Amino acid sequence: MPEPVLLEYDLGPAVRAFSTERRGGYSAGAYASFNANAYCGDVPRNVELNRALLCRALKLEPSCLIMPHQVHSDRVCRIDEAFFRQPDTVRAAALEGADAVMTDIPRVCVSVSTADCIPILIYDARHRAVAAVHAGWRSTVLRISQKALSAMKDCYGTLAADVRVAIGPGISMEAFEVGDEVYEAFEQARFPMSRIARRYPALCDTGGVEKWHVDLWQANCEALYEAGVSPRQIQLAGICTYRQAERFFSARRLGIRSGRILNGIFLTE
Repeated sequence: MPEPVLLEYDLGPAVRAFSTERRGGYSAGAYASFNANAYCGDVPRNVELNRALLCRALKLEPSCLIMPHQVHSDRVCRIDEAFFRQPDTVRAAALEGADAVMTDIPRVCVSVSTADCIPILIYDARHRAVAAVHAGWRSTVLRISQKALSAMKDCYGTLAADVRVAIGPGISMEAFEVGDEVYEAFEQARFPMSRIARRYPALCDTGGVEKWHVDLWQANCEALYEAGVSPRQIQLAGICTYRQAERFFSARRLGIRSGRILNGIFLTE
């Protein structure tokens, strides 16, 4: 039987945080082999089998693996006891259009899917709460990590000093070539452009044309710093999905119809 391969982060005792690698599942082709995302075109049966494998490896009930349908928004969904008392249709509606999910219930794994976008996993050790955040460039511009911290403060009392953060695999600045409109969106949102953007020769041009590249890792770190999170509280995986597409899914390298990394976090007790 296959077994998913996990990149794990040490955020402290009584919490588990991870990103899935491509190996150890049932999917094939551009989804090979571990893809647990049902929204990217994979065979539904393979997705179901892969989710079951992951839950078995994590010793979680399948209903406790929470996966939103992301739309590059800044909406945060809270998973509480009332969520589990709802029928499946109501649960699915609650998770529709959310790009961050949080909970304080032990052994409930909140997760987000990525394939070049930036996954951010947050642990509040003091108040025993966790959040998983999907930060593509649009959600990064919206400072979704700050929105997640604000929601955690409102619900659980979380303060910036209380959290530890893991930023998982995503596209590096060198590989993330963008149009001027993306650069301008960050600039208008008052990001420190000298720290998050550079111009490089265009990836598909040999005539000396330069294009903007944006550092999504650093942009999200800057948003966390603004919220009061110290650099000492942030673990950065530093793994470029585009450069390591054989190990982690990359939509830019493999195409949109390909697998997704599952990034999850849960309280173990």
